[in-house]
Amino acid sequence: MDATELKAGAPMIEAKGLSKYFGPFVAVRDISFAIPKGQIVAFLGPNGAGKTTMMRMLTGYLAPSAGSASIGGMDVREHRIEASRRLGYLPENGPLYPDMTPLELLTFFGEARELGKALKSRIDTVVELCALQLVIEKPIGRLSKGLKQRVGLAQALLHDPDVLIMDEPTAGLDPNQIRQFRDNVQRLRATKTLLVSTHILHEAEATADRVLLVDGGRLVFDGTLAELKENGSIEKPFYRLTNRGEPAPPSPPPAASTSAAPPPAPPARPAAAPPPAASAPAPPARPASEPAAAASSPPASAPSESAPAASAAPPASGPSTSAPAPSPAAAPPASAAKPSERGAEAPSDKS
Repeated sequence: MDATELKAGAPMIEAKGLSKYFGPFVAVRDISFAIPKGQIVAFLGPNGAGKTTMMRMLTGYLAPSAGSASIGGMDVREHRIEASRRLGYLPENGPLYPDMTPLELLTFFGEARELGKALKSRIDTVVELCALQLVIEKPIGRLSKGLKQRVGLAQALLHDPDVLIMDEPTAGLDPNQIRQFRDNVQRLRATKTLLVSTHILHEAEATADRVLLVDGGRLVFDGTLAELKENGSIEKPFYRLTNRGEPAPPSPPPAASTSAAPPPAPPARPAAAPPPAASAPAPPARPASEPAAAASSPPASAPSESAPAASAAPPASGPSTSAPAPSPAAAPPASAAKPSERGAEAPSDKS
């Protein structure tokens, strides 16, 4: 059997223990599932749950850290080219050339896929399916986001694949464009197997037969919409399975009680601030002893400034040191000094 032929009884999309690690971060952990032919499956999960990483591994654009992925029974790593012929992939932000027109883009991709003589008919088919007749000759860079999304879908369907994987195909579309996309999905269900990732719950309800729900890189639910619903709604089970539902609110009260304790602590800290202020007056007391030393130092420095003052200083210091003991003896020198002064003045009078 040719490698391009589908294996009898093989699921169209299959994941076996797929895991992806980016260093210590675990993006996808041990996910396994199988999708049969003709089924439309919604790949649900909150942002950052691992949906895009999972789809890149399924399509062969990203090598898994563990496990395997297959399309139509062919391993995407061992038979990369053969699997890609059965696979159409529409990323969230499709790689489109803004300078090309939709017609030029489809022609380029058709030639790259070696469609040959069937290229023109396939272009006509996808242009009609995606309603691109009015913009087929306009540069893609001038088209709206919704029209660019249609061009990307036309490119993914150009080679008529058996499997179509789309990542957030309705992101940024207006209500009319979303409705048209849903109509296209219903028309494709007869001949193709679709895996559509989204975080919009209503999209799953409107288009899918089955739901794969992932959270934190793990598969937390695999079943039909009827099995997922609770009281006719899928919102509550979605919140519960992704740990973002009603069980979370009880945690805030303890957090509030723990946060109430810190406020009393700040008043105690300002009370500790005055001690530094009380320690500040202490240094002024120490400088008070320094002035006394400074006062005793000037007599020593004064003699150094002038020699005559230094000679006069010893007599003054002698009496001051002996003055307390012999106070009467100190008087005669003082009186002797006075006659000498008068004797010096007498000659001046006589002259």
